[in-house]
Amino acid sequence: MKEILTKNLNPSQIEAVHCTEGPLIIFAGAGTGKTKVITYRIAHLLSLGIAPWSILAVTFTNKAASEMKKRVTNLISQTHRNLWISTFHSFCAYFLRIEASKISLDPNFLIYDFMDQKNTIKDCIKELNIDEKKFKVSTIVNKISRAKDDLKFPSDVVSEAEQLDNPFEFTISKIYELYQKKLKKTGALDFGDLIMQTVATLQQLPAMLERYQEKFKYIMIDEYQDTNRAQYILIKLLARKHHNVCVVGDDDQSVYSWRGADINNILNFKKDYPNAKSVKLEQNYRSTPKILSTAYQVVKHNNTRIDKQLWTENLDNGSVIVIKAVNENDEATKIANLISLNAYKHKLSNFAVFYRTNSQSRTFEDTFRRAGIPYALIGALRFYERTEIKDIIAYLKLINNPNDNVSFKRIINIPRRGIGKTSIESLEKFALLKNISLWEAIHLTSQADLTKGAQKALNSFMQFIETFLELKKKDISAKIISEKIVTHSGYLKELEAENTPESKTKIENIQELISAINDFQNRSQNKSLAGYLTQIALTSDTDSLDESKDKVTLMTLHLAKGLEFEYVFICGLEEGLFPIWESVSNNEELEEERRLMYVGMTRAKKNLYLCWSTERTIYGKTRWNIPSRFITEAGFKYDFTGSKQNPNFKNTNKKHFRAEVICEDTYNNDFEIKTGPFLSTIKTANPYKVGATVLHPTFGRGKIIEQSGTRENLKLIVLFENGQQKKLIAKIANLRFI
Repeated sequence: MKEILTKNLNPSQIEAVHCTEGPLIIFAGAGTGKTKVITYRIAHLLSLGIAPWSILAVTFTNKAASEMKKRVTNLISQTHRNLWISTFHSFCAYFLRIEASKISLDPNFLIYDFMDQKNTIKDCIKELNIDEKKFKVSTIVNKISRAKDDLKFPSDVVSEAEQLDNPFEFTISKIYELYQKKLKKTGALDFGDLIMQTVATLQQLPAMLERYQEKFKYIMIDEYQDTNRAQYILIKLLARKHHNVCVVGDDDQSVYSWRGADINNILNFKKDYPNAKSVKLEQNYRSTPKILSTAYQVVKHNNTRIDKQLWTENLDNGSVIVIKAVNENDEATKIANLISLNAYKHKLSNFAVFYRTNSQSRTFEDTFRRAGIPYALIGALRFYERTEIKDIIAYLKLINNPNDNVSFKRIINIPRRGIGKTSIESLEKFALLKNISLWEAIHLTSQADLTKGAQKALNSFMQFIETFLELKKKDISAKIISEKIVTHSGYLKELEAENTPESKTKIENIQELISAINDFQNRSQNKSLAGYLTQIALTSDTDSLDESKDKVTLMTLHLAKGLEFEYVFICGLEEGLFPIWESVSNNEELEEERRLMYVGMTRAKKNLYLCWSTERTIYGKTRWNIPSRFITEAGFKYDFTGSKQNPNFKNTNKKHFRAEVICEDTYNNDFEIKTGPFLSTIKTANPYKVGATVLHPTFGRGKIIEQSGTRENLKLIVLFENGQQKKLIAKIANLRFI
């Protein structure tokens, strides 16, 4: 066993694996074998005779947890069903279901996803007579989620709002109060509740906390830099007795503060555990020396970080290339051309295009479709977010918990049953008056202000659902229940009658859903309807990434963490887009933007392209750009003249590598791309005229980006090298053309 557990490990990895007692922090740089170390360490603990049920390993995605389980099983040649390897949310959901009876919680509680949250918040806003224009639903959902990340209950938020005498925050707190009441009445928890309720339960029940502390003698946390306060406190509680807590992460890859992650959790680990041992994993097994060196040149500009520098024994030096484009269409075309030229020797799945905002994907989608390049768009409309899928899932949720008002309202008239908006509003008012759920209310329709027709339709719907409640009591499988819903509800019949390409696609998606339910039942110990609903509620964007399909990957940089590709294109590297404008005046936010850049760069195995456009139309506005500071920090010096004789970028970091640069000046020209295997010839007439390069005696060099008026009244807007825009009157500006 010892030979198995030490072969193929470098000295730092072996040190981390064999350090089993006491607190340990492993700073695992990008591509340094983090998952390998975690799984080998678990296997090593088992080889020492540690009981599998006393080991708890927690990560952030189902995909990562599944990979860990698989690797541990392969190492020890057996499956330990009592080994706890899961996500934070899965662990807490399981804990709450087990302990539900002790904390007055229905063990069949629903887990509300983002859309369920939004719909419930909408009800709260309506009920409280709040102006929807002033209080956006998505903002409120985010505020409540962050409060739960910080372990703040409604009473805490109300108290803070009163102390601050802030009317906006006070209104948010009242919405939060009502929102929680609605969740409780429905028997539902959202993602934030899963962890917050677990922490509250352990804090309030010392005997239970001691039992779990004794149970989990060895705790490992993956991606520790991404933990929020609630997750941090949960781990501190569980590890308080034995202190055998190992956290693994990389502060240089902390990019989720906007969803509650606190980088200080990893930076201050030694303050929490003064006797903690520290191990740095710096040998990279993914990228080339050139890519690692370039990425380090960027991230070293951050002040808030633990010093570390990745290195590799990789003999392939690879390439780092800057691509300058005229505009976003030119950017996408150049990238499409490069992909097609290299597709003969690489699978398309080896190519990835990263961008800062989702809105940037449209240009790539359009260009790739025209060029015939297959692509997978990650993080857009997921399978479980499609209308027809959410409809069937809503039926399943209602059958699992009839008091789920959100699901009730979604499918009460889908397919059409003659239950209109007015009838539903009347039923809602009646339920609110009686303080009961909508499901309970339809049993009392004769008392509500409803027409005879509406009463008849609601009674028919009630009988339909009660049929399925009986099936659930008999432990009929989720697959059979879903098949019967699709047929007996009339949902499938309505789609078949529509007989359009769109309806046929919806039918195929529903069939795929039933297949997914069947697959869940075949591979899961918990085959119940509640088990399936929990599983899909905890599925993340990257869990759905199918790496076996040969397509170019398009995704935001935030979704790229944990992935790797032969060719990586980081696009939109312009000041104001990446780094985004809001971060420029805030050092903490700017450092996170820089970490996000570092994450994107270190996804590349052999070839990294840094792309920027001199002009870009985004959010309906066209603007001229200067390249991102991250390009300069990477070692490329920007020359504002932009002539072909004097390329726009020069590598000034001779010590580390010689840069390769693509700087075609395609202004005022037609740009023709010759085809590769997937790309037909694309010829795009460039409609954008080059602004003349000028020199001002005070402001220096710049480009004319806008003009108005004529002759004596000719006015100019000039974008100068320092990023400033100035409005000038041409005849007195004393500009010199260069």
